[in-house]
Amino acid sequence: MLIEKKIAQLLTAQKKTLSVAESCSGGLLCHWLTNIPGSSNFLKLGLVVYSNDAKIKFLKISLQTIKKHGAVSQTVARQMAGNVRKIFKTDFGIAITGIAGPGGGSPAKPVGLTFIALSTKKKIVCQKFVFKENRLRIKSQTATQAFKMFLKLISSHQ
Repeated sequence: MLIEKKIAQLLTAQKKTLSVAESCSGGLLCHWLTNIPGSSNFLKLGLVVYSNDAKIKFLKISLQTIKKHGAVSQTVARQMAGNVRKIFKTDFGIAITGIAGPGGGSPAKPVGLTFIALSTKKKIVCQKFVFKENRLRIKSQTATQAFKMFLKLISSHQ
């Protein structure tokens, strides 16, 4: 069974809702979820907040935070996950920010650097990854890893 189908079954059984804020994955996570019939029962919102302006306007991430830590940072990912959940009143929030390449990287923040954050009403967890290969593979690896993290989280909520 596909991991997104397991997630859909768990969210449906638990009567829980999800909102998603994606940057470098460009909506791939939501695309995979919306391929599942009935996903509107749990997926309430998916935003592609690719620009800093979008992160500021829709997720209320402060410009000062972005300037201090960078849009691709644990701090911004955590705020994205927490804010998407709070603003859109869902049980869970997932946020992804990273550098999919082939350009845009630096020695401090290489292409493939990605932060995935998950939010519940009680906690926010965030993990850092550096994925390899081309842009499409980095996006796919990012979405897959976000699902793995989220499946572990919601499995513990039963």
